[in-house]
Amino acid sequence: MKQNNCPAGLFNRSLAWLVLGALCPIALTAAVSAAPAKPAASGWIDLFDGKSLDGWVVKCRPEDNNKRDCWRVERGTITARADKRTRHNYIWLLTGREFDNFELRLKVQTYANVKGNSGIQVRSRYDDQAHWLDGPQVDIHPAGPWRCGFIYDETREVKAWLWPDVGGPANAKPSHAPAGWKWTHADGQDAWNDVRVICDGPRIKTIINGVTVADYDGRGRLDDAVHRKHRVGMTGHIGLQIHPGAEILVRFKDIRIRPLR
Repeated sequence: MKQNNCPAGLFNRSLAWLVLGALCPIALTAAVSAAPAKPAASGWIDLFDGKSLDGWVVKCRPEDNNKRDCWRVERGTITARADKRTRHNYIWLLTGREFDNFELRLKVQTYANVKGNSGIQVRSRYDDQAHWLDGPQVDIHPAGPWRCGFIYDETREVKAWLWPDVGGPANAKPSHAPAGWKWTHADGQDAWNDVRVICDGPRIKTIINGVTVADYDGRGRLDDAVHRKHRVGMTGHIGLQIHPGAEILVRFKDIRIRPLR
């Protein structure tokens, strides 16, 4: 056997450096993979990666568990899809994270011949015992797009319009929509609508395709005892809605949020 002329100490140190060199890239990769996502330099956070529902959770009544796939990812969009034969209650898609003061931006696609209602929940929370979601909603109403951007309160003790402040769902009228409101359906074209929601303190402002629809000051309502009891109105989750009843096909993409303060 040929004798190794390398001193034992030097050999052991060389071996240690060799092993460490081999392991360092693995450790570094693991550290990077485990690091939480951070906002871009602009402060915007992507809530949808365009490929999966990671970071989101479906909430529904137990009898609708087999309909959770009404929320799916199709062609780089979050898609709500249920035909008129699909009997269901509300089916929600909520962010895992909570937000209080923020600007939310997203694009929404609807179709004139698909009448199902949807909406964008802000500062909301699902009660797994009562199977109810409480909190304010920005309405998305393909059957009457003049209503898109109105603010409705899904909180169980309220169930009324916040803006316009006209009470129950049937009381909202086209005359309440702002002059110059815009909403384009995607029938025969790849049309998308820009939606912005700004929640700052008790105020919620909605801007649809560049037109301010609602600028609501919820002081004394969003922070009242009812909303505090359910921990909504001033903080909570972002959510998307599938309403019971009519057929629905609504798509969402480019969902970003920028925390304020």
